[in-house]
This record gives sequence, structure tokens and C-alpha cells, in this order.
Amino acid sequence: VQLQASGGGLVQAGGSLTLSCEVSRDLSYSDDMGWYHQAPGNQRALVASLDSDGRPDYAQSVEGRFRVSRDNTKNTLYLIMNNLRPEDTGQYYCYLMWRDYGQTWGQGTLVTVSS
Repeated sequence: VQLQASGGGLVQAGGSLTLSCEVSRDLSYSDDMGWYHQAPGNQRALVASLDSDGRPDYAQSVEGRFRVSRDNTKNTLYLIMNNLRPEDTGQYYCYLMWRDYGQTWGQGTLVTVSS
């Protein structure tokens, strides 16, 4: 299973970015999916997830600013990021937890937010 993350870039504080994660398998086989953030020098931290019923969950730090969504017709997971802050800078990794396959990861996409 391949996950291809894209959409990162340089943006000013207050700006927006949309990250995409294209998956080589039907998303309906996944129980859980989402995005992790790894700030420079820190461990990965979960920022947004979707369960098998499509219910989202967010880290407190991004609640109200980020939105996670999926397009089953395109086998793609998204992270819509608004009102970005310098502390949002870092690598963003998508993941999926498959019922029969375990967890798989995308390669990461870099977001840099300038103040």
C-alpha cells in the first residue's frame, strides 16, 4: 500500500494550506486515518483523525483551524489548515490503519509558517 502526501509549502502566519494524501487502496478497508505533525526536534503528534464512521477528532492545538476529510472516489485524505501559526511548522505525515494490514505511513510533507 502506497501513501503519497503533498501540498506542503511556505506560508505566512494566518494563511492556509491543504495537504493531500493519495492512497493506492480503497479507503473503505481502513478503520482509522489521519495526520501527524512533527515539529523540528519533537516527536510526531497526532493532530487530526477520522474513524471508520467518518467522525473527526482533533488535537486541541488545531481545533477550529484544521479540518480532516476524505474523498472515497479518489482514495484521498485531506487536511485543510487555516489560520496557520508558526508553531504549525514541521513535517506532516498521513497514516491509515487497515483492518487486514496494519498501519501505513506517507512520506511526509513540509509546512513552514513564517511570522
